[in-house]
Amino acid sequence: MSVESLAAVFRELRDNGCHNWNLVSPTHWLPMIYEALAMVKKDDKMLPLVYNTSSYERVQTLQALEGIVDVYLADLRYARESTAREGSAAGNYVEFSRAALMEMWRQTGRLNTTPDGIGISGLICRILILPGLADEACENIRWLADNIGMDVAVSVMAQYAPAYKAKRIEKWNRPVSYDEYRQVCHEIEKKGFTNGWIQDYNDRPNLDMAGFNMTAMSKNAELNPLHAGQGMQNTFL
Repeated sequence: MSVESLAAVFRELRDNGCHNWNLVSPTHWLPMIYEALAMVKKDDKMLPLVYNTSSYERVQTLQALEGIVDVYLADLRYARESTAREGSAAGNYVEFSRAALMEMWRQTGRLNTTPDGIGISGLICRILILPGLADEACENIRWLADNIGMDVAVSVMAQYAPAYKAKRIEKWNRPVSYDEYRQVCHEIEKKGFTNGWIQDYNDRPNLDMAGFNMTAMSKNAELNPLHAGQGMQNTFL
């Protein structure tokens, strides 16, 4: 796709009434995205830009996005170097993701919405519960509370489904248990977070799926205000 084609996609989404432009794992395409956005900006009609990321980002990259990104939709997956190396071959994930989240918060702050609940600016931090790693999810919740504060919007997700190599590795080849789910929910409640969502445990995906069928999954789902692709029903905290 050319830069001009990407600009045309941005315009089409805007003109069809989309709430935002949601860029999923876009870091390696940023030079082209910059150019496309510059083209669309000439129309003097922009949508909020959502940066949908694993948080494995360099702070310098995020600093270059200040004033361009409106909403950061970010993950906090691991709390320990050994687990990050095992799960994602990224032993420095914790260091990078936490520094990245601090920068995202500095730029955008608390989630702001329209009167009807559509996100327009701010940070949302997703906590994906992983099998056997509820303790780490709780560690990350405590880190958020201590380092960013209670105003950050959090989205607790229980939708982990093993795929590809994870299906053959005992530690990673199962969904999260209800006890693990409740442990993380209890930590959210104990710390006093009141802004965000907790995914219903019964809305986890079918483990036989090769990937998310978003059309089917979203038919009866109430997505979060950004329609950010979690594809599951969420309960507001």
